[in-house]
Amino acid sequence: MITMEYLIPILIVYLILNVIAFLAFVWDKHKAQEGMWRTRESTLILLALFGPFGATAGMLAVRHKTQKLKFKLVYIFLVLHIIVIAYLVYKGYISF
Repeated sequence: MITMEYLIPILIVYLILNVIAFLAFVWDKHKAQEGMWRTRESTLILLALFGPFGATAGMLAVRHKTQKLKFKLVYIFLVLHIIVIAYLVYKGYISF
């Protein structure tokens, strides 16, 4: 079981990863509009793997990469994270 002693730092790291993913998508959209050097798609996908909530929010907030097929993976990552979190809560590994 993950106690609050360990849960808080894990949640803080998870939140930071999602914020970084959000900012990366928003910043890449800005760079695209300004004609600047862009973030690699593989980097954005990797950030989305670890921060799918932020990546999804960033994609939808600025309408960036929403039509590209490989970025449908972001939604799959989001669903997988939700399933894992729900499983951990259901099995009692995470208690609040």
